[in-house]
Parts: sequence; C-alpha cells; structure tokens
Amino acid sequence: MPVLAIALALLGAVFLAFGAQRQGSAVRANTGGLTLSSSGFTRLLTNPRWLFGLFLLVVGTALNVIALSLASLTVVQPIGAIALVITTIVNSRDQGIRLNRPTVAAITACVAGSALFVTLAVNVTRENHSIEPAQELSVVLLLAAAVLLFGSLAVVGRHRLNAVAYILGAGVLFGFVAVLTKIVAGHLLEANGRFLLNVPIPTLLALAAAVALGVWFVQSAYATGPPDLVIAGLTVIDPIVGIAVGIVILEELQPEVRTVVALGMGAAALVAIVGVVALARHHPDVVKRQR
Repeated sequence: MPVLAIALALLGAVFLAFGAQRQGSAVRANTGGLTLSSSGFTRLLTNPRWLFGLFLLVVGTALNVIALSLASLTVVQPIGAIALVITTIVNSRDQGIRLNRPTVAAITACVAGSALFVTLAVNVTRENHSIEPAQELSVVLLLAAAVLLFGSLAVVGRHRLNAVAYILGAGVLFGFVAVLTKIVAGHLLEANGRFLLNVPIPTLLALAAAVALGVWFVQSAYATGPPDLVIAGLTVIDPIVGIAVGIVILEELQPEVRTVVALGMGAAALVAIVGVVALARHHPDVVKRQR
C-alpha cells in the first residue's frame, strides 16, 4: 500500500503544481500584486485560467486524499515537494524569469530534504493504524485554535500581512486539513455502510472552516508573491504540521525508532526548511519586488 500511496501522491503533486501556477498567474493579473479583496476574489470565480487551476487542484487533492487513506501522514505529506520543482520551472518560463543559483540551490534543498524524510519515514511508520476518538477530538480542538488565531490576523492585519505570513497561515491550516482528511477517509471506509454519517459534526465543521480560511490565505499569498514561493512554503510547512500531529497525537511511528533514524528525519526536515527560507530571500521575483 505505501508504494501505491506514494505513486498517487506524486501524481497529485503534478496536478497541484500546474493548478497553483495557473491560479497564481490569474490572481497576479487580477490584483496587480496588491492585496486580494473580496470583490477581487468574486471576479476570480469567472476567470477561465483561475477556474482551470481550480479544476487541477481538485484533481490533485482527490489523489492526495486517496493516498492518505492508504498510508500514514508521515509518508504521504512530504511528497508534495515535487510540486515545487514543477511550479518553479513552469512559472519561470511563463514570467520570463531566469532562475539564479541561490534559487536553484534552495529548491534542491527543499526537494532533497523532503525526499530523505519520506525514505526514512516509510520504514518506521505503523501500517493499518486506527485513530481513537480522543485523538480526533484533540486534533479538532487544536485546529479550532489555529482557525481563530489566523482568522483574527486576517481581519486585523489584512493590509499589513506579506506573502510569507499568508504562506505560514495556509501551511498550518492545510497541515491540519490533511490530518482531518485522513481521519474522515477512515470514517468513510468503515464497514457499517453509513459513510458520511460516521463523521462527527465538529470534525466536518473544523475541516470546512480550515479549508475556507486556508484558500483565502493561499489566494492572498498569490497576490503578494510568486507561485513557486507559495508552493515552497506549503510543501514544507504543511507536511511539518501534518507530520507533527501524526507523530505526537495520532502516534503513527513505531514504538521504538532508532536514534540515528530519528536524527536523520530531523536533519532532513531542517534542510527542507532552510531551503524555503532561502527561496523566500533569493527568488528573483522577490528580489525584484524589494528594489
């Protein structure tokens, strides 16, 4: 199952990458690089390029949901880093931007760190791991706190938040979305045939709120930064949150993980994070905006 899950996650990453690039270019054309307003978001709903990007994102998300139902968060989540490579290449050609060496090095760090993490995680996660109601409730409560925090920031500091702030918020929210998606998928696959009726209402409400706010943060990030920077942040922050919840709350790791493996996973995550920070500082589009 992990092999099939990895293949589906890789295919999903391709759809997500092209979807993000299409939506990003549509938002930038719509806003001119300014803050996204509610009226601007409404106009996007009639933009063919943005809608095509939405279709690609839906397909990519569906593939990722299936992957999450087949394997642990710790294995599936970091695979999205492949979307960063695709988005960067496609966006650079679309915008006529020549990637500098620091940007290439940053992308390499993101992908290499994520790939190493997945390679190590495959061998130390538990298969067919059931999630207890208390664990699900803990995730819902943590997500409610995150929605309240970032929702308040969106209202109070809407005109002062930059791309990095929006990416951070979206990454945290979608990290929890991935966790709840896996939990909901487990409920839907229960043998009693009740499907959606198996899912607790608080879980559905928390999931819907996180998706709605996360989408707003992503679109706002597109308006203030390049698509590949947005993808870079999401492909690292999102997995880190999802994996942390999976390890700490859902207890996805095997009872005894060798110290060298744990250190390797930590080092791999650090390399990926450094890559995102470097990309945020050295990406040609970001440097151009600062001049």
